[in-house]
Amino acid sequence: QVQLVESGGGLVQAGGSLRLSCAASGRTFSSYGMGWFRQAPGKEREFVASITRGGSTNYSDSVKGRFTISRDNAKNTVYLRMNSLKPEDTAVYYCNAAHYYSGDDHDDYWGQGTQVTVSS
Repeated sequence: QVQLVESGGGLVQAGGSLRLSCAASGRTFSSYGMGWFRQAPGKEREFVASITRGGSTNYSDSVKGRFTISRDNAKNTVYLRMNSLKPEDTAVYYCNAAHYYSGDDHDDYWGQGTQVTVSS
């Protein structure tokens, strides 16, 4: 049981940077694996980055080397620092919290999304 609210999106020029934030409710934030997904118009939602409870990170090939995911458990917040932004990064970005029971069995929680638009 967690509620997520994304912020930090906006309009930026190609090559610029943005930092997205995802604030989570509750006092058990550290027990969730966290991630960022994005969805562009006409496309399926795709994985961007994730961070485990232990701090291990994973990135899609399209953003590796440009984006950095991090978490601050004391603030119940996960971040996505986006550098060297490209027009192809334009999408609604969604925060995800995953509560794993065992192995790959898990419940997913989603924020409402924040729009990122990169102009060329």
